[in-house]
Amino acid sequence: MKLDILAIGIHPDDVELSCSGTILKHIALGKKVGILDLSSGELGTRGSGELRLLEAAEAAKILGVSIRDNLGMADGFFINDKEHQLEIIKKIRAYQPEIILCNAVADRHPDHTRAAQLVAEACFYSGLRRIETTLNGESQNSWRPKVIYHYIQDRHLKPDFVIDVTEFVDKKMEAIKAFKSQFYNPDSKEPESPISVKNFLEVVTSKMSIFGRDAGYVYAEGFTVARTMGVVNLFDLK
Repeated sequence: MKLDILAIGIHPDDVELSCSGTILKHIALGKKVGILDLSSGELGTRGSGELRLLEAAEAAKILGVSIRDNLGMADGFFINDKEHQLEIIKKIRAYQPEIILCNAVADRHPDHTRAAQLVAEACFYSGLRRIETTLNGESQNSWRPKVIYHYIQDRHLKPDFVIDVTEFVDKKMEAIKAFKSQFYNPDSKEPESPISVKNFLEVVTSKMSIFGRDAGYVYAEGFTVARTMGVVNLFDLK
């Protein structure tokens, strides 16, 4: 299936927490969007990998994405090497996205930063025709996405641009709450984590409010990009 946007996260819920408003907005614009989780998040403080996969499937239904895929990499212990890059390259060539959204370039969780570099390198190598891959027994053509945008996660990085997601905040929060094993539950007997504290979801909306304020939006999601961005003319800038 040819996608317009492929959102990649090392853990199920990375995408929902950080860029699902952007996903919802582009689906509403008629774009085909998919999600690729690299692991099942099996090392998470709460829940389990199996439960996270069920929650991810429910979140995908709420968002209305065209596909949700999972590479089954080892949470915490994946590395940026040829083997892991090739697995991502196969998916990029299969879905042929124009745009990749992926983990933050710097963050509290080391998996996020490592995944950002892994995905960025895989996107480049996916465009090299001399790297040969097959999927389901068929040879794949090279494909390089036009651009990679890194969403912002736990650390408050300065975004290179923000996207107005005001209209989609309620649906975004609904998708996030599909991962109920991960968030505040007064009846839970599991250990507390940084995202299971009572006010965490308020932090998510507050961050969107801060990103939106400077641009004149109520809520926005922020992104960074490695290369210089261009605009067609000054009137395209908000």
